[in-house]
Amino acid sequence: MPAERQLGHAWLALTLVVAAHVADEALTGFLAVYNPIVTGLRERFRWFPMPTFEFRDWLAGLSVAVAVLLLLTPLAYRRSRVMIAVAYPFGALMFLNGVGHLALSVYLGFWAPGTTTAPLLLVGSVWLLTSARR
Repeated sequence: MPAERQLGHAWLALTLVVAAHVADEALTGFLAVYNPIVTGLRERFRWFPMPTFEFRDWLAGLSVAVAVLLLLTPLAYRRSRVMIAVAYPFGALMFLNGVGHLALSVYLGFWAPGTTTAPLLLVGSVWLLTSARR
C-alpha cells in the first residue's frame, strides 16, 4: 500500500476508534469516575492541571474534536507534512489514553468506563505512528 494511503487509512481508523471510545465513555459513565479522581488530585496537589467536566460540555467538546479530526482526513491521504507532524502527538496522546484506561482498571480493580475500546486506541495509535514514520 502506498505510504500516503496508509497514513490516510491509519488516521481515519484512529479517528473512528476515538469516536467509538467517546461513545464507550459516554455510555459507561466515565465522568462519574474521572471527575472525583481529578477533584481528589487537585485537593492533594494544587498545581494539578486537569479540569472537571459537565457531561453535555464534555460530549460536545469531544464531538467537535472528532469532527475536526475527520475533516483533516483528506490531508492525511495526501500525506501532507503538516499531517505527518500532527500524527505524532495525536498517536502518542491516544496511546497514552489507552494505557491510562487499562491502568485505571487495574488500579481500581474493576473494568473502568472507556476500557472496552482502550485496546483499539493502542492498536490504532501504533498504526498511525508507524505510518507517519514511513
